[in-house]
Amino acid sequence: MPLTPYTRPADGQVRLLTKVARMYHERGVRQADIAAALNISQAKVSRLLKRAESVGIVRTIVTVAPGVYAELEEQLEEKYGLAEAVIVDVDPEADEGELLASLGAGAAAYLEATLSGADRIGVSSWSQTILAMVDRMRPFTVRGATEVVQLLGGVGAPEAQSHSNRLLGELARTLGAEPVYVQAPGVVGDPAIRDSLLQDPSMQEVARHWNELTMAIMGIGSIEPSDALAASGNAFAAEERQALLDQGAVGDICHRIFRADGSLVRGALDDRIIAITVENLRRIPRRVGIAGGERKLEAIHGALAGDWVTTLVTDLRSAEALADR
Repeated sequence: MPLTPYTRPADGQVRLLTKVARMYHERGVRQADIAAALNISQAKVSRLLKRAESVGIVRTIVTVAPGVYAELEEQLEEKYGLAEAVIVDVDPEADEGELLASLGAGAAAYLEATLSGADRIGVSSWSQTILAMVDRMRPFTVRGATEVVQLLGGVGAPEAQSHSNRLLGELARTLGAEPVYVQAPGVVGDPAIRDSLLQDPSMQEVARHWNELTMAIMGIGSIEPSDALAASGNAFAAEERQALLDQGAVGDICHRIFRADGSLVRGALDDRIIAITVENLRRIPRRVGIAGGERKLEAIHGALAGDWVTTLVTDLRSAEALADR
């Protein structure tokens, strides 16, 4: 703001304020050294710097770095009640593989900057996006979490089993955390099999870990399965997917299916899933959803509408489309 007659210091003080401000802000001189050079106390230097700000000699300007979309992130946070939105800069011409790589890199950077070391993390078992994130994380020099737990049955077809094992094992190793595997498929043939498996002592122990999670890292799936999920044998059959679409389904998180408004699609399929319950999932304080691309847009919007996630990591074009809804 301009210096008015009511805020303008005397000329001699203007000179001193300017000199102190330039030494501190432009030349990087420490306050103690400024005090010694000018023969004043360090406390006075601190007061002069505050005064320089109040009269407009020093003005703070935040310069947004290229590839950072702070204003759009804030718009998404306000519109959808998110704790945090993280927007990743992705080439508009990027193919599916490049999109996954960019989202994975953005999610990895977000986690590296925010993990406390005390988190107990649940993670999707078959997400290609989460695996892309894990592949781009650097090993933590100090423990990043205490344990990493599968949220959905991680047993699948032998040719695809390495995806689930690698995702959890590598993430646990990178964070210095203990891995907890779900030794069961994500989808079984009927509810009786599901109920029997859930009574097994090993699954009872997994359920105990599910109750104690402080964070979840999850892919947001469309009704059409990813290549990894389809190959695992844990995807719903084509006729089952059509039935879900007929009920208005647009996406899923850990095989819990939801509509465009975020409401849960319950039914026979839901009774065949071995995964964290919806109630336990929603109790997790920090729920990070990672997804992007036009194919996932309806699913992402449904997840936001239904408060399935508290943090969203997505690409710029998806973020713009979500903000315009």
